[in-house]
Amino acid sequence: MATLFEQLGGKDAVDLAVDKFYDRVLNDERINRFFVNVDMAKQRRHQKAFLTYVFGGSEGYDGRSLRNAHKRLVEEMGLQSEHFDAVIEDLVLTLQEIGVPDELIGRVGEIANTTETKKEVLNQ
Repeated sequence: MATLFEQLGGKDAVDLAVDKFYDRVLNDERINRFFVNVDMAKQRRHQKAFLTYVFGGSEGYDGRSLRNAHKRLVEEMGLQSEHFDAVIEDLVLTLQEIGVPDELIGRVGEIANTTETKKEVLNQ
């Protein structure tokens, strides 16, 4: 059975999705403040590697844990549940924009919007 990574279209699809996603995020007034002074080229590379791993396209990911990657945002910038939800909304809209079928968007959403993921990101 094909991995979610393969079903989404592989590297090219993930690269396109991440680039369009961050374009959307940087224009989203609910959450764009969390990306001020962030090296977005580096951020995009990390996100592409992370999603490739999460979607089954690689054996491992050597970046920071979700908790460590978001710790400063939670403690110093007030990252909360509604911000997490805005990110998920932007991800879904991006996937719809690039023509990902609803079934696959649902699977991505299940991965991204689990209670465990949200708790990990929000350091709870």
